[in-house]
Amino acid sequence: MPAIETPPAPELTKPTSPARDERYFLEGPRSRKAEFFTVLRVLREFIRGFRVLHFVGPCVTVFGSARFAPDHAYYKLAEQVGIQLSNLGFTVMTGGGPGIMEAANRGARAAGGPSIGCNITLPREQQPNPYLDKWVEFRYFFVRKVMLIKYSYAFIVMPGGVGTMDELFEALTLIQTKKIKDFPMVVIGKAYWQPLVALLEKMVTEKTIDANDMKLLLFTDSVEEAMEHIKKSVERFGLVRRPAPKRSKILGE
Repeated sequence: MPAIETPPAPELTKPTSPARDERYFLEGPRSRKAEFFTVLRVLREFIRGFRVLHFVGPCVTVFGSARFAPDHAYYKLAEQVGIQLSNLGFTVMTGGGPGIMEAANRGARAAGGPSIGCNITLPREQQPNPYLDKWVEFRYFFVRKVMLIKYSYAFIVMPGGVGTMDELFEALTLIQTKKIKDFPMVVIGKAYWQPLVALLEKMVTEKTIDANDMKLLLFTDSVEEAMEHIKKSVERFGLVRRPAPKRSKILGE
């Protein structure tokens, strides 16, 4: 494994008061000038994200908790996920932080594959991990989630908390409503996610979701099964390796 190095400066300057920015949305209508500048900040994040990630190639995004230490079994499992995804030729993308995200990026780095992060500015536990080849830092969660989904042909969900659940259902809703293609979604950790399976089955019984929606998720404990599922599913989209897009001197790429 490569030695841990101090990560370089982030792609975006950290906002000075992210909590205050989010609180503004709860304060009701503001001045038109204030709302306009909020739109400009959001637009700036989108443009910056598109520019930084334009050349990352076909990705698989790995979601999971930031709170697992390197000696945890789930961390080690996520590291194997990163290795195997890189061996398939995918760029490994994560939220860029510690825990499961770090493990997947670490595996990608160990396998010699590209390792990308979409980091979020938070008061704690979300610093860029040292196994990222490139990352971009966001102020707004919704912009970050667009980036994590936009460049990916598959999604792997490892054990995690509220943020992981949010990301899982965000991607699943987009697939279910056909806003994006039915990209494979693999949920790893059957014992951990068993209560979620029971809840989804209850939703089928109550007819709040369709029985076919259960087929959008593969629950497994096997990294090998996950990779085979992704490989077969992605073949349906005719994904082929193409030369990287040309960089623009005008845009400073």
